[in-house]
Amino acid sequence: MKKSIFSLGVTMFMTLFVFTATSQVEGAEISFTKEIHDYGTIQQGANGECFFEFKNTGTEPLVISNAQGSCGCTVPEWPKEPIAPGQTGKIKVSYDTKRIGMINKSVKIMSNARNVSIVELRITGNVLADEAPAPEK
Repeated sequence: MKKSIFSLGVTMFMTLFVFTATSQVEGAEISFTKEIHDYGTIQQGANGECFFEFKNTGTEPLVISNAQGSCGCTVPEWPKEPIAPGQTGKIKVSYDTKRIGMINKSVKIMSNARNVSIVELRITGNVLADEAPAPEK
């Protein structure tokens, strides 16, 4: 009798464990192909646009509620419509390359993703000053 109650308890526990481990949790999930973009060394006034691609790997529509650059020189654009499960999207980040020097900026992405509600994307690089033209003689 004791053995059968014990084995019944173990069987119920294992069934519950397997069910919990294999059941999928509902909700949107966001997965980026990259979270850092390195411009490398670029010239002052060069094209400062880059793109961050993502996918909704969840089971519900993904909604990006906001995207915010760390300063006014870093401007994000994001899809305003929901991204269906399995679909992809892009976030465009424009950096003002009139500014000379090292780039180390971030963009915070806020969404309804259950795996991570805020993602921090980064841009890095170095903007070199345009060389001044040689003085005329």
